[in-house]
Amino acid sequence: MEFSAEVKASILVDALPYIQKFYGKTIVIKYGGNAMINDDLKNKVMHDIVLMKYVGIRPIIVHGGGPDITGFLQKFGKTSRFVSGLRVTDKETVQIAEMVLVGKINSEIVSRLNHLHVNAVGLSGKDADLILAKKKKAVIHNENGSTGEVDIGFVGQIEKINSGLLNDLLDKNYVPVIAPIGTGEDGASYNINADYVAAEIAGAMQAEKLLLLTDVEGIYRDYNDKSTFLSTLTQKQVQDMINKREINGGMIPKVEACLCSLAKGTGKASIIDGRQAHSLILELFTSQGIGTQVIR
Repeated sequence: MEFSAEVKASILVDALPYIQKFYGKTIVIKYGGNAMINDDLKNKVMHDIVLMKYVGIRPIIVHGGGPDITGFLQKFGKTSRFVSGLRVTDKETVQIAEMVLVGKINSEIVSRLNHLHVNAVGLSGKDADLILAKKKKAVIHNENGSTGEVDIGFVGQIEKINSGLLNDLLDKNYVPVIAPIGTGEDGASYNINADYVAAEIAGAMQAEKLLLLTDVEGIYRDYNDKSTFLSTLTQKQVQDMINKREINGGMIPKVEACLCSLAKGTGKASIIDGRQAHSLILELFTSQGIGTQVIR
């Protein structure tokens, strides 16, 4: 559909208040889901980030890579297993995850952004101790209502973010692109859920917004009933839904990431549908936005 010049101008004018609002602000984007697999969506996400950069926003990208990791593990004859949405990660698995996340995915994102004339730099948590981590255990909910912990291997829990490094890069006009691999005090590598990495970075940077790209429209009271879609939730409402198990599986890390980032100083956190073209622009620069936002 071709719009007239007048309509295009009107769209830009309508976006002006949001451009002014976010000018000079840091926004952390967790890039994942189908938007990392579909080539057309990849291009649209990259163009969204370039536009954000050129209107004065300071974007930081944290990417996942679960499907690629699963694919490579299958080639090595390894089966993926998850507990509470987190991948069980033995020593060989974390080596494969690091190879895929840092060597393949991170470099591709950086290359795409550089090709669009944005100065992007690829990082993992090992660079300048960007992400210091320790072993994380998964929390499970038993049928009797009690909870327990399970050792899931080289899965990391973040101890500290080197925000000074990120500020230096942003001040020098770079876009940091971060692979979710952390380093322990003993030098061990830890695979960390990218939602948690994005949340901790958003909090450490006092970001204006955390945007989590996923493969669903947002949060539903009942996922099987599309009329129960929730556009805005408070921290307390989200925690109540987790306690009632109305949020479970792979959505748990995402909502926990929202809660974590808000608790540490992020302005707002949103779970948005990365399958929708230009979802980042729709969320930031339109009055209705998309997805579910979690607020204090």
